[in-house]
Amino acid sequence: MSNPGEKAPNIKYAEGKIDKAQLEFMKLIEQQNLERVQKLKRVRRNNLLTAGSLIFSVVGIYAYSIYSVKQEKFLDDFEEPKKVNTN
Repeated sequence: MSNPGEKAPNIKYAEGKIDKAQLEFMKLIEQQNLERVQKLKRVRRNNLLTAGSLIFSVVGIYAYSIYSVKQEKFLDDFEEPKKVNTN
C-alpha cells in the first residue's frame, strides 16, 4: 500500500536475541502500522480538500450575495404609487 516511488524503511532486527515468532509478529505489526499511516494520510488529504471546497463555496455565496445587494436599486421599493382619479 505504499507509493511506488516511496522506499520502505530499512529496519534491522536483532534476530539472534528474539525468537522467530516474535520477529514475525513485530514485522506484521510494523506493516499494519505503515498501512494505517497511509490510510490516515489519505483521510487527512480528503478532509482538507472537503474543508477547502466548503470554505470556497461559503465565501462564493457570501461574495455573490454582497454583489447582488449592491446591484439592487432600493429606490424601486419607494416609488410613488400611481394616482387614482376619483371622479
